[in-house]
Order: sequence, then C-alpha cells, then structure tokens
Amino acid sequence: MRNAMDLFRLDGRVAIVTGGRGLYGASISAGLCEMGATVVIASRNGEKCEELARELRQAGHNAVGMSLDLSDDASIKALAKQVYDRFGRIDILVNNAVDRRNMTPLSTATREKLQDSASVNLNGQILLSQAVLEYMIPAEQGSIINISSMRGLDCPHFPLYPEGFGDQPVNYTTEKWAMVGLTKYMAGRYGKHHIRVNCIAPGGFNPGLSDDPGKKQFVQNYIENCPLGCWANEDDIKGPVAFLASDAANYVTGATLVMDGGWTIW
Repeated sequence: MRNAMDLFRLDGRVAIVTGGRGLYGASISAGLCEMGATVVIASRNGEKCEELARELRQAGHNAVGMSLDLSDDASIKALAKQVYDRFGRIDILVNNAVDRRNMTPLSTATREKLQDSASVNLNGQILLSQAVLEYMIPAEQGSIINISSMRGLDCPHFPLYPEGFGDQPVNYTTEKWAMVGLTKYMAGRYGKHHIRVNCIAPGGFNPGLSDDPGKKQFVQNYIENCPLGCWANEDDIKGPVAFLASDAANYVTGATLVMDGGWTIW
C-alpha cells in the first residue's frame, strides 16, 4: 500500500499545458511543477511561455516554454514530437487554451467566426489529443485533462448581467459543453490503454473584472448568488489538476470535476 501523500506526487512525469501562461494556465503550470512534474508551457507566443518557464526554473522547478498554434495541424504535430524527442515521454496533457478573438453572441454570429473559434477551442484540442495519444498508447499510461467551464454545465444566467455588460457568446457555451462530451468519448475509447481522460469545470475566476467600473455590478451579483459567496483565487485550480494528473486519481476517468463555488447546484 502506497503512502497517500506519495500518490499525488508527479516526479519524473512530463506535462503539456496549452494556454499555459494565461488566466488559469499560469496556475496550472505552476501547480504541476510544484508537484514535481516537468512542464511544457505552450501557446502561440512561445517567448512569453518561456518567460514564465524561466521564472519557474528560478524557483527550482522544471519547465520550458514552446510555441503552439492550435489552428495549425503542423504546429500541433510538431509540438508533440518535440516534447517526446526532448523528454522521451508525455504523461499529462492539459487542454486549457481558449482563443477568445472570435467569441460572438448569437445575434451577430457568422459562419466564419464560429468556424475560426471552434478551430482552436474544440478541433485544436481534439487534434492535439490525437497527436499526444500516439505516444501515450504505446506507453500504456497517461492523463488528459480538459478544461471546460461552469458554462459547460449550464448557460449564462442572463438576468444577472446588468444592462451594458454585453451579450454572452454563444460559441463559448457551446464549445465548453463539447469539451465535456469529448472527455467522455476519449475516456471510453482509450481506457483500455490505462489512459485516463477527465474534465474540470471551473468558474468565478477573473481577478481583473472587479477593477472594471462597468463590471462591478456583475461581480456583486455573482458573489451574492454563489453558494460560497466569493470569487475563486489563483490557487483553486491547482488541486483539481494535480489530483486528476496523479495516481491519486488512478481509478477516475470520464469525470467532470466541478470547481465553481457551488454555482451550478442551483
């Protein structure tokens, strides 16, 4: 029987975090490093990713920044190969990246915006998973963690958005629901290789929002209607990711772990 604390350690494992320097990404990357993993921080801006990786290395962790364009098939395949060639393994993939440039409410949606958004936020995640699975399957092990959202379990509660806040994008909700479905599909398909695929549905974390005078009413509405009565902080995503990436979740697959302060219980 293994020690419970040891089950959570990720020493010797290699993780890829897409969008690894963004809103959730920086915390995810740091958390995996803190648990002992070597973390590849990947996004369109490889230089910015390397800046964060350098900070993590200076703190005594193992991290490297790499470029990844999820709308480009060659970039996706190149990243997976580069990571494997450099480290000899890929143990963990966190599909965290979100491209918000083509987010659009239904009233102004166009086919072009919807397709460009899904190219990264859904299709890119599928194709990166495909590329990484080429290395996980022969190893007969791996953990893929899809970052959805509380929007992947419900829909925007429109009455809470004050006038002037702006309409909510139809493609964000749709894509985040799709990530939950993708999780179940991959969990069912690749479980026989002991590749676990799980999902996290976070919510209520956007530290800059309360500083925007036009958004203060929404922030107040959210806090008043959230069961925990508070906004999430930058550390709250670390535990769920570390758990699902580790042997502590060895018998967990196809699950969606909700991290939303209780928002979706209503």
